[in-house]
Amino acid sequence: MSYALYIGSDLCASGHGWLAGYGDEPSGHWLEVVPCRSHATDSTITVGVTAEAALPDQLSTFPQVPRTARYMGVNYSHYLGAPPPLINGGVNQHGVAVRDVWSPSRPELVAMTPPDQRGPNYSDLSKIVLERARTAREGVEIIGALIATHGHSSYGGNSHLIADAREGWVVIEFAGGLGLWVAERLGPQSIRALRPGWIGLILQEAGEDVLFPEHFLETAQRLGWHMVGDAFDVNRVFGDGRGRRPGVAWIEDEIARRAARSGGLGLEDMIWAVSTPRLTGDSAGYGQIVPLTAETPEMLRMMWHAPVGPVTAPLVPVYLGIERMPPEYGRHRYLGRGESARFIDRVHEVTGAEAISDIPQGAASTRSAVAVFKRLMHLAFQGGDAWVAEVSTHWRAVERGLAAELADVQRSAAILADAGAPELARRLLTEHVETRLLRVLAEAEALAAGYEARLRAGAGLNMSTMPRLPDQIW
Repeated sequence: MSYALYIGSDLCASGHGWLAGYGDEPSGHWLEVVPCRSHATDSTITVGVTAEAALPDQLSTFPQVPRTARYMGVNYSHYLGAPPPLINGGVNQHGVAVRDVWSPSRPELVAMTPPDQRGPNYSDLSKIVLERARTAREGVEIIGALIATHGHSSYGGNSHLIADAREGWVVIEFAGGLGLWVAERLGPQSIRALRPGWIGLILQEAGEDVLFPEHFLETAQRLGWHMVGDAFDVNRVFGDGRGRRPGVAWIEDEIARRAARSGGLGLEDMIWAVSTPRLTGDSAGYGQIVPLTAETPEMLRMMWHAPVGPVTAPLVPVYLGIERMPPEYGRHRYLGRGESARFIDRVHEVTGAEAISDIPQGAASTRSAVAVFKRLMHLAFQGGDAWVAEVSTHWRAVERGLAAELADVQRSAAILADAGAPELARRLLTEHVETRLLRVLAEAEALAAGYEARLRAGAGLNMSTMPRLPDQIW
């Protein structure tokens, strides 16, 4: 289902807004920085879903642009019928950040989705926005143009939250094969959580604060779901009609309360919003917080990243300018789709390529950060609220230390870049990020060893099929 949270700049102590959230996928995850790439004039990209999807499709292609932007985000290995690797969002060199969140369409729209639907799926749209958009609004326009030209492969409805230093946009793409989508602008005073994605009342004229295709209102009227002259509630007309869900109301109201305090919202509030056990558990595949800053050098664009749900894991700042990712945080065999039937050798080539893993042997011989932090998560969960709070307290202290380093690291990299040595700036950022990621990984292993020893000496490991978990609101 995933979770996204946008905070406008006027509400923040830092003077810039934030985009945060996580993805819900029970699969392998890895953090990746994708460089700028030039593409031949005849280059194409493959998009869509396969016959395995809940709403089946066939893959299709359309032209790639001549040059794509540098970006980073978390890839994952599986969603039904969608070819991997998949991505729910991240941030690009222009400061455009994206989150992807499920948004159920009206049942009648799902039922009328044609069996031969074509076009980009939810992950394709996230990736293409990261590759192409220079502003959040341009990201919305790219999605609209792609749907109009190439269609959309829906699994029942979806949304994106796209943001830059100036504004945010909630974009909902509807099932039905009718090319229906709508986007609502979020400004500097906005607080918006998506889980699932939703838009309520909108102006019935496209403009600065709302965008939709020309046939959007007419389609609702033709199908008898909206009467001319009535207020247009997007969720009621084209969505599931359930409005603002209880979990969304809770986190938006809590953020508004915190924003009313003297000084406004800070990084610690954003960390709390993605790490509170009321919202975050095992289903959160990772955590992301992107500062929506203006006029930031490309290499200093960054996001705070947690390899699993931040309820028991730290968020570590990762810069777009780094040259490599520690293999522990890269693509791994842990939870990789199909890896249970594959080998890392050449003996089994005779049985077909599907028997051979494409994970490098060196990567497979390292620790998986996802596996290490998942182990710590479930050890802490077995100890109850007290242990969860204890682990969280530790990581929040670590994050404060990491935040205190940021200004010096960024200033050092800027000095090197301004002196004509950008390669040294990238090396500085790479070694800084690598050191911090590996340090918290070692700490996680030490914490897990301690909690396991305490469990074995006390209540014992929970070997039942009923997991012990925090009480989540969703």
